[in-house]
Amino acid sequence: MKNSPSQLSRETREKIVEELLPVLIDGLDLHSQIKVAHWNIKGPHFAALHPLFDQFATDLALLNDGLAERALTLGGMAVGTTRHVAKHSRLQDYPENVTKDMEHVALLADRIGHYLQGVRAAREVAIELKDDDTVDTLTGIVTMFEKHAWFLHASLA
Repeated sequence: MKNSPSQLSRETREKIVEELLPVLIDGLDLHSQIKVAHWNIKGPHFAALHPLFDQFATDLALLNDGLAERALTLGGMAVGTTRHVAKHSRLQDYPENVTKDMEHVALLADRIGHYLQGVRAAREVAIELKDDDTVDTLTGIVTMFEKHAWFLHASLA
């Protein structure tokens, strides 16, 4: 653990970083899965979903960066090489042969749901440890990606 400007104890910071890193890993995996959907989508909803998926990926890239920076601010390290992410992600692998627009919608809705479970679990730990700044960071992720999930679920209705 490195030095930190945080007023939280070293033990608290270590626990929070332990919670943030799996969320970062899942977020990096989800980002790559969203890009695969963006690149390979075909079908009648292509024109609407292609840019939507790209926006999801752009949003997630910024959120992942914020998570990594929060872990560093707390004195931790950010991990996220492709090999590390592949080994440690809690998300299911994305099928390589999917092209149909609504199949991508369903797959991404499922993966975003699993991602949000991890984000919410990490937020509960941050709440318990009274780290309001990490709670705010994680709440921002939940707010944005619940909305993105809603877009996908509304498309499936």
